[in-house]
Amino acid sequence: MSRDARWNTLLELLVERGRLDVEDAAAELGVSAATIRRDLDQLAEQQMLVRTRGGAVVHGVSYELPLRYKTARHASEKQRIAKAVADLVTPGETVGLTGGTTTTEVARALATRGDLGSATPALTVVTNALNIANELAVRPQFKIVVTGGVARAQSYELIGPLADGVLGQITLDVAVLGVVAFDLLDGATAHDETEAAINRLLCERAERVIVAADSSKLGQRAFARICPAETVGTLVTDTAAPPETVRRFEEAGITVVVV
Repeated sequence: MSRDARWNTLLELLVERGRLDVEDAAAELGVSAATIRRDLDQLAEQQMLVRTRGGAVVHGVSYELPLRYKTARHASEKQRIAKAVADLVTPGETVGLTGGTTTTEVARALATRGDLGSATPALTVVTNALNIANELAVRPQFKIVVTGGVARAQSYELIGPLADGVLGQITLDVAVLGVVAFDLLDGATAHDETEAAINRLLCERAERVIVAADSSKLGQRAFARICPAETVGTLVTDTAAPPETVRRFEEAGITVVVV
């Protein structure tokens, strides 16, 4: 197992459990205790966790795994979801993309669509995510609009009143939301309230809203609401979504695409 893979796994376990023991982690990952100690020390230097005698605990009371450590989680599901979302976009549309690993995959899927390679602009993409803008800026067939704002280190997203000012002046054909959780009662939610506020504005400026969420996020809720469930027209998720959950979303009037 590579160092990056170990770090991803260690941080995921830490988020789930709140505390890690060196010996237990070594047994789960199939490596030596010395390797785990070294990994935890290096992650502590990056302020990703707090070292304790014999292990580690999460850094702070409220913990969100930074985007760069989420890329391996449900990777194949996110790629399938991304392709299905990209297929729902019509050439020439204006598309809003929030930040997140799934929406990053959507951007990549849009970039590789053959029918979006000739017209200029084939798409107008509005995003508050620096990493998405960076990936798409080299595609001359896309017009890229970045909202402005203050960069949030956890997600590479621009937030704050500067972003509000740009979004208040434009309209979108479709907004694609990456979410932490999506539930019929609580709607689409995120960890951070400032991030949720920008995503909410993207929804308000869009003619239709698509939530791109793997099955682990369905029926869950997080701290800050982005929008109520009835704002969402389409949910794209993976085949591990419980049929009963899918049925409830469909009964609420949401088109569910399972891939």
